[in-house]
Amino acid sequence: MIFGTRAVIEAIRSGREIEKIYVQTGLTNDLIKEMITAAKERKVPYTFTPQQKLNHLSSKNHQGVICVLAEISYSSVDDLVHSVFANGRDPFFLILDRITDVRNFGAIARTAECGGLDGIIIPDKGNAPISADAVKTSSGALNHLPVARTEELKKTFSQLKESGIRIIACTEKASKSIFDEILTGPLALVVGSEEDGITPELLRMADAQVMIPMKGKVGSLNVSVSAGVAIYEAIRQRMFKV
Repeated sequence: MIFGTRAVIEAIRSGREIEKIYVQTGLTNDLIKEMITAAKERKVPYTFTPQQKLNHLSSKNHQGVICVLAEISYSSVDDLVHSVFANGRDPFFLILDRITDVRNFGAIARTAECGGLDGIIIPDKGNAPISADAVKTSSGALNHLPVARTEELKKTFSQLKESGIRIIACTEKASKSIFDEILTGPLALVVGSEEDGITPELLRMADAQVMIPMKGKVGSLNVSVSAGVAIYEAIRQRMFKV
């Protein structure tokens, strides 16, 4: 972590990989405004938060600003898409919509890396931070798997579609089984929040919605398990050219 407004401004301008900046609610002095402007220019996520949360994040003299440095280097969606097509392969991505539990995030990343996916795409707000705990839970997979952070998933959906990548939303609200959907070719699978699933607007933008059939009395799977089932069904189809 980096503390204090001036130190955070220098971190932004130097190009440090930053997970998020937390700013104490109510601070509006010129230095804070300068920092926010720099963060916007470099597309660094920031949020205003109560002093109590800042104190919970660190007991040090933070002066109302805490900058959490990233554990990994992020890619851009453009770079991810271009690099895969440039290598003559069909892209295979996983999009995470508001996965807030660090352990779920790490488990999903581990499965994605083991499955040979080309990258994970996450929003810069509302997702679990890629912290040391996330890297540990992923068994180090996040050191090898590209992660792209985007300001708005809606724009990213449009961007992927324009590149010829089909977007398949995995949701318990769907009526079609994932086992009946073609998952070959350029593909991005989407899984959503542990609480309420994929954002409705994103669901509507998807090329198809699929569900994992349930036989028991419990109505849904843990999101990391759902992601694993979806990933390996796509891998199975790719291996056997379904």
